[in-house]
Amino acid sequence: MKKSSLFSVAMSSLLAVAVLAGCGTGNPQGAGQQPAGQEPAGQAGEQKKLVMATSADFKPYEFHDLSSGKDEIVGFDVDIAKYIGKELGFEVEIVDMNFDGLVPALQAKRADFVMAGMTPTPEREKNVDFSIVYYDSKNSIVSKKDSGLTKPEQLAGKKVTVQTGSIQEGAAKELQKTLQGMEIISLNKTGEIVEEVKTGRVDAAILENTVAKGFIEANPELQFTTFEGDSKLNTAIAFPKGSPYVEDFNKVIKQMQENGEMEKLIKKWFE
Repeated sequence: MKKSSLFSVAMSSLLAVAVLAGCGTGNPQGAGQQPAGQEPAGQAGEQKKLVMATSADFKPYEFHDLSSGKDEIVGFDVDIAKYIGKELGFEVEIVDMNFDGLVPALQAKRADFVMAGMTPTPEREKNVDFSIVYYDSKNSIVSKKDSGLTKPEQLAGKKVTVQTGSIQEGAAKELQKTLQGMEIISLNKTGEIVEEVKTGRVDAAILENTVAKGFIEANPELQFTTFEGDSKLNTAIAFPKGSPYVEDFNKVIKQMQENGEMEKLIKKWFE
């Protein structure tokens, strides 16, 4: 009886050691060990998951799709994120929020990365790290067809709406320095911005041309004109400062650009 008890204790001890040895934290392939305090948001135990923060009102980059009978966030950025996740071995969890809350979410470690048609700017680079550029576009003016507003200089004395915290808000503020009487109204959602133009509460909006194109197709009474000579708006993925994932994401982005996958997604969502 005593021998049997000792044997049971010994076996239990061996089993406990084996179980402890088998426990570990799952990391995306190639990402390596996480520095202290940089454990990815949403990752627990062996669950390989990274949180992607976005503002899902920016079609075709990211938007809510109800066609399947359920609310699903889809788009160009979402497809890229899922492709990268598949290559690096992690699941993507998407969190929707206002655009001006995206960088703070990274700083507070509530998200592992941001994809939201975001342009790297010197100001943003002070607070977050960026991947290499994966797409570029231009600014455009959205207005009613009978407005005659097709050039930036025509916005003098007009009410112009933009998305809060966006590169377009910055562009509007630059125009405001030289255009007398131009009033800027900043809103959180692009749908709200277009609605303001449709109802005549504002004269025009400044939106990225690829986003404007989708809204114009759905609202034929509106028009959009791309800024002539406007520099390209580079689009990249944002990460918390010091993120261990930047290099791995860059490798997959380059892979997508070389194997034709990026071009395929560009054609799918923009053409």
